[in-house]
Amino acid sequence: MPSTTQQRKSFRAIGHRLKPVVTVAEKGITENVRQELERALNDHELIKVKLVVGDRAAKNAVSKELTELLGAECIQQIGHILLLYRAARKPDPRLSNLLRKLD
Repeated sequence: MPSTTQQRKSFRAIGHRLKPVVTVAEKGITENVRQELERALNDHELIKVKLVVGDRAAKNAVSKELTELLGAECIQQIGHILLLYRAARKPDPRLSNLLRKLD
């Protein structure tokens, strides 16, 4: 289900304090990268991904492929940083970036 405008605004505020957990480089989306993204989304729900894949068109293509492959929603894309969200089935309050307080 797509998030509302208010949720997206809140997610962007939370995402501002996050650091990228995965980097997608020239090799693209390998099986190991996909598995790590799945784990991170299951644990944290809201994550940053760094894209080091070339020009703007390549970044947009990788961004679209990631959202389709993972069933995630792209909340924001600025430069080479992508903010992805996917609701966890059973969020862990100790790990979820949406439930725990970030310093």
